[in-house]
Amino acid sequence: MNVTIVHVHVKPENIEDFIEASRLNHEASVQEAGNARFDVLQSSEDPGRFVLYEAYANQAAAVAHKETAHYLRWRDTVADWMAEPRQGVPYSGLFPKG
Repeated sequence: MNVTIVHVHVKPENIEDFIEASRLNHEASVQEAGNARFDVLQSSEDPGRFVLYEAYANQAAAVAHKETAHYLRWRDTVADWMAEPRQGVPYSGLFPKG
């Protein structure tokens, strides 16, 4: 499994818009053939901090996600709402075995 954990810091005035844009991206992403999970998490302590947990069956499926219309729309829509550049950290999923 190919996992990316994306850390996002959103400007306070854009939090609600970011949540809505990310909901739309989530709903389309979980429909992708190679998607195992696509979670959007908001910090309980700092509402402007988010984590996206993206799990794909393999590297090819993860790469294909970045070429979808919904991802490109999300990326372009939220870019100016971030307080700092987002950070994607890649992981290899060990368990559960997929």
